[in-house]
Amino acid sequence: MASSSKSERFVPAGDFRQSLLAWYDAHARDLPWRRDSDPYRVWVSEIMLQQTRVAAVIEHYHEFLRRFPSVQNLAAAKEASVLAAWSGLGYYRRARMLHAAAKVIARERGGEFPKTAAEWRDLPGIGRYTAAAIASISLGESIAVVDGNVERVLQRLYGTQFSGEDFWEHAEKLLDPERPGDFNQAIMELGATVCTPKAPSCLTCPVMQLCSTRGERQFGEVAARQARREIDVALHRRNGSVFLVQRPVDARLMAGMWELPQMQKLLSDKRKACRQNSNAPSLIFSVRHSITVTDYTVRVWDGERPQSYGGKWVSCARLPGMPLTGLTRKILRKAGVWDSHVSQMR
Repeated sequence: MASSSKSERFVPAGDFRQSLLAWYDAHARDLPWRRDSDPYRVWVSEIMLQQTRVAAVIEHYHEFLRRFPSVQNLAAAKEASVLAAWSGLGYYRRARMLHAAAKVIARERGGEFPKTAAEWRDLPGIGRYTAAAIASISLGESIAVVDGNVERVLQRLYGTQFSGEDFWEHAEKLLDPERPGDFNQAIMELGATVCTPKAPSCLTCPVMQLCSTRGERQFGEVAARQARREIDVALHRRNGSVFLVQRPVDARLMAGMWELPQMQKLLSDKRKACRQNSNAPSLIFSVRHSITVTDYTVRVWDGERPQSYGGKWVSCARLPGMPLTGLTRKILRKAGVWDSHVSQMR
């Protein structure tokens, strides 16, 4: 049940819509998935944008559509090819569910996309937010969306800590029924670029006069602090190939993806011994990498014997088409292995 009451602050929906949409028309970011309302393109973008920064999505979005320009192309692709195109975005279950849903659309629905948010929710990997976003943006359905940005805007706007259905109820009250897709993108844009978690730009906010907070105010739980870990991996190369291992198909994270083999952590005394032994692994470089709530410091070593890892040698020319983990791509780029072969493939 919603927590709204008679004492809750009143926000005039008409004024809010008019101010927000005028600002959006003038200041919306030029993002590739906003250039048309094709449901396939909107759907792909919404799945990619889940828990991922816009800047990181843009490059992958273009490459993904180059490889899979239609839902039929995506449905016909092998899972390994889909994961390869997704590599670097993380949360690979999203790619698997996107692939599974494409098969349903292409094979069971004859290539016809759902016409309502309710129908979109019947597909694998489509939740309430994603279904509402696709239906409102590509189909013009009058249905509100609620994501983290919308939650923050609503709580600051009303000066109330909402939960659960409260968010959806208040988002529906404010929704512009004439331009639901634009309105939903506008309120998410406001949260992403102006009404940010810290140091919001209140003086440039188009709805500042309607807002009860007008400044930073924390609601809900504080985000968990990032854990820190150190790992060592081996980058072994020979004759234009690199040595890779595959994660178990039942792994909790990044199942079936290919990566560089991990080494046992080298303690300080072992590192000293390495420096004295010319045949021992040598440190090439270190990189920083974040996965969910963990920050990794990754040391990359050369010269480790690969026989014990149970992986295989992979030609560098094949790397662009393989489902590699984001960390592995990052390391191969820094080592100069990735970019040279990607450019040859294009």
